[in-house]
Amino acid sequence: MELILKEDIQNLGFKDDVVNVKNGFGRNYLIPRGLAAMATPSAKKVLAENLKQRAHKEKKVVDAANKTAETLRQLEIKLTAKTGAGDKLFGSISNIDLAAALEKEGHSIDKKYISILGGVIKRTGPYNAQIRLHRDVIVDFPFEVIAEVKG
Repeated sequence: MELILKEDIQNLGFKDDVVNVKNGFGRNYLIPRGLAAMATPSAKKVLAENLKQRAHKEKKVVDAANKTAETLRQLEIKLTAKTGAGDKLFGSISNIDLAAALEKEGHSIDKKYISILGGVIKRTGPYNAQIRLHRDVIVDFPFEVIAEVKG
C-alpha cells in the first residue's frame, strides 16, 4: 500500500514522503490516526507542487539548522551522575538528560530528535549521540558522563 506521510514517523519516513507499507499497518494505524493519506495519482501531483513551492522556504530552514549544527559541534557537554562501585551509575542517563544539558547551554532541542547510540547509559565515559535538526541535517554529538564529586 502506497501512502503519503503527513508527519515524521520514526523508522518509516519524514513528512511528505511516499512510502510503501503493509496494508494492515496503513489501513488500521496510519490512516485512522491521520498520520498518512492514500497516494493516489492526483495526491502525488498535489504533493509534487507543494514540495516545489516549499523548496525555497526550506533552504532558509536548512541554513539555520546547519548554523545550529556548527555551534553544537563547538560545545563540550559533561553530564554528572552519581556512581556506585567502579564506573556504574545509580540509575541511567538518557536523551532526556542530554536535552536538559543542551537547554542549559541555550539550545532547545526536543528529546525525540536526540538518539544516544546504544540506548540508555549506565556507565561513565565518553559517548556519542545523533541530533536530528532537520531531515537533511544530522549532527554526531560527542559528550561525556562523569562521576559526581562526593564531598
